[in-house]
Amino acid sequence: MIEDTGKLVLRLALGVLMLLHGMSKLINGVDGIVGMVTGFGLPAAIAYGVYLGEVIGPLLVIVGLYTRAGALLIAGNMLFALLLAHRAELFTLAPTGGWALELQAMFLFGAVAVLLLGAGRFSVGGTSGRFN
Repeated sequence: MIEDTGKLVLRLALGVLMLLHGMSKLINGVDGIVGMVTGFGLPAAIAYGVYLGEVIGPLLVIVGLYTRAGALLIAGNMLFALLLAHRAELFTLAPTGGWALELQAMFLFGAVAVLLLGAGRFSVGGTSGRFN
């Protein structure tokens, strides 16, 4: 029961915080991401994958349905974000002394943790499904 509560807390924290980034993309669009993607030599359509990693994935993680697939979408989104938007900060410290990419790292490694742990009992999918 305690492990399932911990999984729920992790899922909600990761899902809600990432979904807020996705809401921004839904409201403001992805033009800036299209520019980064095409500037990297990739097709512009790839930019729309941000909706998978910042809206669909977090919603799946929050409700606990296909949780591992949702976490994989979030992790993939964060790898793209690190590559396209944050690679210059990879070895940079923030003025406060922390890593400049600590938020992005928490999203990435939180998603990896959810991917490995699954949803737990407090989820729509319960613990019966392979992808939960």
